[in-house]
Amino acid sequence: MAWLALVPHARAVEPDQAPRRQHWEIKSLTVDANEGIALADFNNDGLLDVVAGRNWYAAPAFLPRPVRAIDDWNGYAQSNGDFAYDVDRDGWMDVISGGFTTPEVYWFRNPGGEELARGYLWEKHLLFDFGCNANEGQILEDLDGDGVPEWIANSWVTPSPQYLWRFAASESAASAEDPATDAPMMQRIEISQTGNGHGMGVGDLNGDGRLDIVCGTGWYECPADELRYTQRWQFHADWPPTDFSLPVLIKDVDADGRNDIVWGTGHGFGLQWWRQLPPTGEGKTEWETHVIDDSFSQAHALAWADLDGDGQEDLITGKRVRAHNGGDPGAAMPPCIQYYSWSARDKAFKKSVINEGMVGIGLQIRTGDLNGDGRTDVAVAGKGGVFLLFNRD
Repeated sequence: MAWLALVPHARAVEPDQAPRRQHWEIKSLTVDANEGIALADFNNDGLLDVVAGRNWYAAPAFLPRPVRAIDDWNGYAQSNGDFAYDVDRDGWMDVISGGFTTPEVYWFRNPGGEELARGYLWEKHLLFDFGCNANEGQILEDLDGDGVPEWIANSWVTPSPQYLWRFAASESAASAEDPATDAPMMQRIEISQTGNGHGMGVGDLNGDGRLDIVCGTGWYECPADELRYTQRWQFHADWPPTDFSLPVLIKDVDADGRNDIVWGTGHGFGLQWWRQLPPTGEGKTEWETHVIDDSFSQAHALAWADLDGDGQEDLITGKRVRAHNGGDPGAAMPPCIQYYSWSARDKAFKKSVINEGMVGIGLQIRTGDLNGDGRTDVAVAGKGGVFLLFNRD
C-alpha cells in the first residue's frame, strides 16, 4: 500500500518568533459540555445570531433563549455539531444536529414569530438515521454547486463505509398548517465501503474541478459530475491512519497551482501543512509536510477567515478543552485560541494570539461580523464555555 511521502519537518512558526497580538473583547455566553456552534439570523431582524447546543442567542445582547434539551454522555454533550439550515423552507432558519453515539440526525424547527420571541422550545424532527454510533462529526457542504448542501458524516472507526445524504426536492412549499410535513426527504448515497477514520475535509485535491472528500486514512475521488451520486468514489489510501482535525482544510497555500492540506492533530500536539507535490506517474498524491505550530495540543477544529483585514484568509484554531476528558497529551495546559497569517514572502505562517488561559475551542469555529463594525469576529463553543470574541483591532 502506498503511503504519504514525508520529508524532514520544516517549522513554519519559528520558536523564537514573538506572536503578534491584537485587541479582542471576550464575551462569555454560558458554560456547559456542548461543543457545537453555528451563526445565522434566526429571528429575521437582519442581525447575526448564535446557536450553541441547548440555546440560541439573539444579537445584539446575545441573551440565552432555549432551543432543545441535550443528554450528557460520558463527559460530553450528546451533540457533535450545530448547522443552520432552513429545512422546511418556511423562511425561518432551523438547526440540524447529530450525536457521538446516536445514529439519528435531528432537525429542530424554528417556531418563528411570537413563539420564538417568547422562548418556546423548537420542535424536534427526525431527519434520517444513518445507522452508525461512532460519529466524530459532520460537514454540511454543497458538493455539486446546486445551492443545496449535502450532509457528510465522519466515523472514527476504520475501515467503515462512507456515506453522504442529499436533500431530496419537495414538490410543494411548506404549508402553514404543518410546515414539517413538507420537509425534504433525505437520500443516502454510499460512496465507498472503506476508508473513514478520525477527521474529514472537503476540497478539490486533484485539480479536476470537483470536490473530493478527505478522511483520516486517505481521500475519496469524486467521479464525473453525472456519476457523482450513482457510482462509488475511488478511495486513495495515500497516507497512513492520521489523527486529522475536523475539518481538514484544503487550499493552495503557496499558490503553486496544487491544493494543499492543512490539519490539526485532534488528540495530540501539532498543527501541520501538507504541501502537495507533483503527482507521480501512478496517480498517487505526494506530500511534503511542514509543522506550523507544535506548542499546543488538540487542534481539533480549524477555520479560514480574514481577521486582520488584509484581504487574505487566516488560519484559526486553538486547544480543544478536555477533548478526551483530560486524557490527551497536553490536556492540562491552559486553553488557547489563535490565528496564523500566511506570508508569501517567507513561505511561512505567522502566529497571532487571540486569547490564552481563558478561551479554548470545541468541535466548530464560526466567524462573522457579530456587531456590525465591519470586522470579522470569532465564535466558539467547548467544554470551557461558549464565547464570542469581538475583533477590536
